[in-house]
Amino acid sequence: MAYIDYYKILGITKTATPEEVKKAYRKLARKYHPDVNPGDKEAEKRFKEINEANEVLSSAENREKYDKYGEHWKHGDEYEKAQQQQRQYQHSQGGGAGFSGDFGEGEDFSDFFQSMFGGGAGAGFGKGSRGSASGKFRGQDVAAELQLHLRDAAKTHQQTFDINGKKVRITIPAGIHDGQKIKLAGHGNPGYNGGPNGDLYITFAIAEDPHFKRNGDNLTADVEIDLYTALLGGEVNVKTLDSEVNLKVKPETQNGTRVRLKGKGFPFYKKEGEFGDLFVTYRIRLPKNLTEREKELFVELKKLRK
Repeated sequence: MAYIDYYKILGITKTATPEEVKKAYRKLARKYHPDVNPGDKEAEKRFKEINEANEVLSSAENREKYDKYGEHWKHGDEYEKAQQQQRQYQHSQGGGAGFSGDFGEGEDFSDFFQSMFGGGAGAGFGKGSRGSASGKFRGQDVAAELQLHLRDAAKTHQQTFDINGKKVRITIPAGIHDGQKIKLAGHGNPGYNGGPNGDLYITFAIAEDPHFKRNGDNLTADVEIDLYTALLGGEVNVKTLDSEVNLKVKPETQNGTRVRLKGKGFPFYKKEGEFGDLFVTYRIRLPKNLTEREKELFVELKKLRK
């Protein structure tokens, strides 16, 4: 496997904090997302590399192994377990010439991993042997982040994405929350020597919507009304997630007045037919470019109010 510098892919240094990793990933993911670059193969390739880098560096455990073992990081657990088995074997045999101790910083792991995991010498840990481990080891877990638009998160739908070159299709229930994590058992990295696969953990990142703000299962939205509707009353058209409704505006409605539309908010997670509420705040739009006659009328109104 060719060495891939995940830090370089995300444009960060090895000292980057988890927040810096997350920030760099989200910035690049938005830039190279297939929806933003339809038909651009190079952008699609970069997007896959960015996701792969994030899978490793966003997990403290995976990042530690990557920093220690480089391109062999996926076999870090197998190496450490095999090393422990070798120590136990040596102890039972009263010592021996097998591998022991940790490799020093900067040393090359390639020969060891090639012999251990790449079809090298025999299956045992015989005295003096550096052959492959005979035990079954579970594959590494994989962490991934899936970005959704708010309106997509409001409906049950399927999405397909790539993890380690494999296409994984999942059904996303309506009402998923930002930061919510789900586990797909057995969809992580393959096990070694017949061991079980690791698991896939998906964290959902829901982008902000230009019209709605989400607060739990409720939604909020600002709606403009003109001065005359606010003073005299009338109707205003309000968009919801899936439709439009006409609201009656009471006369002398004040700026910042809030009204509640019951059941027009976000769907409850895995509770079909149940929804939060939509809270609409009226923002009064003052007229511009008044004519001389309009100004005169407003002056008269001002005098009347006194």
